[in-house]
Amino acid sequence: MPLEDAAPLENTAPTSRDRQARLATFAVFFVQGLTFATLLTQVAALQKKHGLSDGELTILLLVVPLIAGAGSALAGAAASRWGSRLILRLVQPLACAAVVLAGLAPNVPMLVAANVLFGLGLGGVDAGMNMQGVAVEREYGRAVLTGFHALWSVAAVVGALWASAAATLGLGLPVTFAVALVPAAAVAVFSSLWLYRPEEEHRAASVRAEGAGAGTGAGAGRPAGAAWRPIIPLCLAMAFLYVGDSSVSNFGTVFMDKVLHASATVVPLALGAYQLTTFLVRVGGDLAVRRWGPAAIVRAGGAVATLGFVAVVAAPTVPLAIAGFALTGIGLSVVAPQSFSAAGRLDPAGTGVAIARVNMFNYVGFIVGAALVGGLADASGFRVAFAAPLVLAAAIILLARGFQPRTAGPATATTVVTP
Repeated sequence: MPLEDAAPLENTAPTSRDRQARLATFAVFFVQGLTFATLLTQVAALQKKHGLSDGELTILLLVVPLIAGAGSALAGAAASRWGSRLILRLVQPLACAAVVLAGLAPNVPMLVAANVLFGLGLGGVDAGMNMQGVAVEREYGRAVLTGFHALWSVAAVVGALWASAAATLGLGLPVTFAVALVPAAAVAVFSSLWLYRPEEEHRAASVRAEGAGAGTGAGAGRPAGAAWRPIIPLCLAMAFLYVGDSSVSNFGTVFMDKVLHASATVVPLALGAYQLTTFLVRVGGDLAVRRWGPAAIVRAGGAVATLGFVAVVAAPTVPLAIAGFALTGIGLSVVAPQSFSAAGRLDPAGTGVAIARVNMFNYVGFIVGAALVGGLADASGFRVAFAAPLVLAAAIILLARGFQPRTAGPATATTVVTP
């Protein structure tokens, strides 16, 4: 049976303006997924072009999430004043340009500079697009955020396919990047015209808050220092998710090669299975959230991801390992969109601060995952290393309660996150 308060919002009829903003937000998510995949699929080519050692490459890659965390924090501060539309209009084309500059970089210092720009853009866009997604969800009055993340996954696949086609055609890095991202930047600028304006974005939030009485009661007037408390479960779940995600993305193929001795043809199927199930679950994720509620979906996701990592750690054969990676994709795919959605509910004023803070833990998890699994693998092997994300995926089950919408009223008012 569905939970009584499974739906975090009251259903309303979307207007043509809401549908326009939703389409624009879809475009923003698509461009972001394409930008991210276009760069990451060419990491090996960039390493070869600049003669980077594995250690130097690792440091270069870690620059991106570190800077992205700062970009997300800046986006949260700016959005509370000017709204997320302006951020996306300025920063998303910057992220596209940064990738093209990375392809053009004649030396390592210029490549580092391009990476810094990309990190700022990545963090700003990740935060801003989820602010717009939450605003759309509020106006629609039902869960829609997972659908945006599903399109991000589609765009990442498109970026990977383009990288493969460009390599087949023998295109250089500048051309490969420019062909994909110059049109993408144009789409970003055009679609930003349709995004919610600050008064719409903040009005949508304030109207919902007034209707639910969220601005009164125990949560009102809390000092800024207390604002972190209600989002801590969301931040931890986001970090634990990305420890698992970075483990699969960075070391899944290595696990298949070094532990199970899979053939070169089969090795990529680990990441492929993970990405495919991530996309498929996100396609229907909003329907599941409407039916059973976000807390139940996150709890189930944590359980399935834990089972997937158990299968990976214990896998005696290649097929079982691939099945394990597929299960981790099913389980982890629901956590990020529900983290942002829950953060939006804890920010009835629509400032975007809570969303930006939760987004920062995306990069924390990525960095921790790469360092933790890589370090354990060097010390004890990859089977032991993959036990670390297993434990953290299980912890998401315990954190799921923090995702449950609170019924607002005199006795149980929503806690407000303030800038």
